[in-house]
Amino acid sequence: MLLEILGSGCAKCQKLEDLTRQAVNEMGVDAQINHVKDINAITGYGVMITPALVKDGVVKVMGKIPSLDEIKKLIS
Repeated sequence: MLLEILGSGCAKCQKLEDLTRQAVNEMGVDAQINHVKDINAITGYGVMITPALVKDGVVKVMGKIPSLDEIKKLIS
């Protein structure tokens, strides 16, 4: 599975990346996690508000930081 964190690298974007990594570790799933900071790539997903979480090319959440449990549900 490919998980992408979309955002400029701000504190909220970093928090989403940290929580996503924690969820992946706790679930024991095989996932590649990339942090996408390029604005053209971000808008290519139709995302106008960051942070955003993308799973296998599909935007799962944008504009907020979901809880750890929410992230687990989104990536399962």
